[in-house]
Amino acid sequence: MKEPIFLKPIFQERIWGGSRLRDVYNYPIKSLLTGECWAISAHPNGESSVRCGKYKGLGLGELWDNHREIFGYYGSQEFPLLTKIIDANEDLSVQVHPNDDYAKEYENGESGKTECWYIIDCTEGADIIIGHHAQTKQEFINKIKSGSWDQLLQRIKIKPGDFFYIPSGTLHAICKGTLLLETQQNSDTTYRVYDYHRRNKNGHLRELHLQKALDVITIPHKERKFNSNLLQTNGATITTFIEGKYFTVAKWVIKDQLSMKQDQPFMLFSVIEGKGVLKTGGQKYELYKGDHFILPYELGDFNIKGNIQIIVSHPSSNIERKVDK
Repeated sequence: MKEPIFLKPIFQERIWGGSRLRDVYNYPIKSLLTGECWAISAHPNGESSVRCGKYKGLGLGELWDNHREIFGYYGSQEFPLLTKIIDANEDLSVQVHPNDDYAKEYENGESGKTECWYIIDCTEGADIIIGHHAQTKQEFINKIKSGSWDQLLQRIKIKPGDFFYIPSGTLHAICKGTLLLETQQNSDTTYRVYDYHRRNKNGHLRELHLQKALDVITIPHKERKFNSNLLQTNGATITTFIEGKYFTVAKWVIKDQLSMKQDQPFMLFSVIEGKGVLKTGGQKYELYKGDHFILPYELGDFNIKGNIQIIVSHPSSNIERKVDK
């Protein structure tokens, strides 16, 4: 396949959602409580579909199952990644995600969830929660029982352009006033630890998952350090934030043009700002803020021209391709 696969997102209402996904990206959303855009997703809880072209209307999961050649026969049973844009109009719950082994055993074979965040925008003075101050599990439990959340939770001030890596087992929360792009494992398993005593539509307190959270949380918290890699060309800057076990994530800032070769099993693109033109295989494709697309295996050379910012990711290259024709 020698053309990009443009995707139609799925939008999820959340108790903490707002309207910025509509206001910033002009998505056709009516709800004022839209919290998540599942932009590139093959997960059954929110599957994006092919927007145009040969496979128009197919779900990404169906495309993955029936046309694995498009993805270089990547050796994963399920599409490995999920890209979201999240609008936190209010604080999200304080939560933690399991690793692969725990999720496989206790969540019906679901993947674990390691994720990362790129801060697209935030209000002045906004922060996020990553980690905690407890040194032992008993201290962690005691802080929860006493409601000493300010003493327990580790808050970090944020600004647009910041990047954070959230491995499974890390206590975390996106907080009010934050618009971010999340790249994660293909999983929807979340264990809530604290939810500000909020109630659902039926008036009941939202469910917490304290025992499972205690099973998987990293105590004491471990700071995860990584070194970004900067590559500058005449017309663009590529900042590679992380090359990890599950994904590589970078930001491409193109001021003029950038020519590259698609040398991965597949690559995921999310346009977060500006507009441009993608040229590949003798064809041109207009790119606009809010577009999401995949460049398939062996696409070859491509060029992006314009004034545009893109978050680009691909799965780990450590997994062997499974050639199953």
